[in-house]
Amino acid sequence: MRDMVVKFAALSSAVAIGAGAFGAHAASGQAIDWLRTGAMYQLVHATAAILVASLDRRAAMVLLVGAAIFAFSLYAMAVGGPRWLGAVTPVGGLAMISGWLMIAFRPR
Repeated sequence: MRDMVVKFAALSSAVAIGAGAFGAHAASGQAIDWLRTGAMYQLVHATAAILVASLDRRAAMVLLVGAAIFAFSLYAMAVGGPRWLGAVTPVGGLAMISGWLMIAFRPR
């Protein structure tokens, strides 16, 4: 299971770097901010998931899934997806918060 978390986190990091690069070099307007924000949250939480995986694999997966939902809703809007996807973004944010709370209150 830990190996799966690490692989998912590594793929997530690769996507985040690609999205950030696209935002820095090929996007314009609001799309730049959406790509930058999505990439930052996705990359930070992928890195955190790798570190957290040894403590709580389920929490690490919640962090990764939350970051993916958060980031991909922003990425989709950045490339022309419908604006209602912005309503999905907070779902990912809540999942990321939940992952951190799982870590904070995990039983010893």
